[in-house]
Amino acid sequence: MIDAEFILNPDAGDFELDKGKKLLVGVQAAEKLYQDFDVRVTNPGGHSSLPGKENAIYELAEGLARLEHYQFPFELSEVTREYFKREADIVGGSTGADMKAILKTPPDEAAIARLSESPFYNARIRTTCVATRLEGGHANNALPGMARANVNCRILPGHTPGQVQATLEKVLADPKISVSQITSSGSGLRSNPLSTLQPNVMSAIEKVAEEMWPGVPVVPVLDAGASDGAISRAAGFPTYGIPGVFMDVDDDRSHGRDERIRVASFYEGVDFYYRLIKTLSTTQ
Repeated sequence: MIDAEFILNPDAGDFELDKGKKLLVGVQAAEKLYQDFDVRVTNPGGHSSLPGKENAIYELAEGLARLEHYQFPFELSEVTREYFKREADIVGGSTGADMKAILKTPPDEAAIARLSESPFYNARIRTTCVATRLEGGHANNALPGMARANVNCRILPGHTPGQVQATLEKVLADPKISVSQITSSGSGLRSNPLSTLQPNVMSAIEKVAEEMWPGVPVVPVLDAGASDGAISRAAGFPTYGIPGVFMDVDDDRSHGRDERIRVASFYEGVDFYYRLIKTLSTTQ
């Protein structure tokens, strides 16, 4: 039986570096849930010389166009609220002002709209679903008997694939379009709770970060991508993504064949983790 107070995941989070300047120590305390959906239309098909009113490709395309223009609701959690609160002072200017404005009650709708224009910030304030693959028909001289798309969703903590599926069906707005969940490696989790910002964990990270990089802020983050932290959080263990390694914000090669990190960042990361584990394991 596993019994852990919390888990540290070195393969998540964002230690940001911009042109040699350390911007922030990002601690992943939440991440979105990965889920693919099969969206398809089937009909009898036939010979292309006798087109009728039914066409699987057209029907699917019309539904996907409706999805393209749909936005899931704006939403903040404990983690993203704290993220925008701290990020606002780092970014500054009009963007920083918008970050502060969305924290108000009620949030500023114009500020939400402006931040939504940025794919990075938009992914942190709402669930997103996007068509990523498309196929249909079987021959150039035949009407398509089937057309399908893969719709990839990244779901905010607190929501389930079933809830998102219901929303997709409503947005596609056509009973001929079927929607089903695809279970594959990296998906299939039913929940994605966020990790409460435990004071003992956050204070230890802040202590070590200040020792090594004075003045660089520690910021809790929600990652739009997926990590193993999703599995441990779903199992009931608070999980914190702490890479320890600063990565260049303009040189992200994740999943590429040429992924790389700076040599100096690697050795700093070893030192950081040594100090952090020592701090966390010391009886206060």
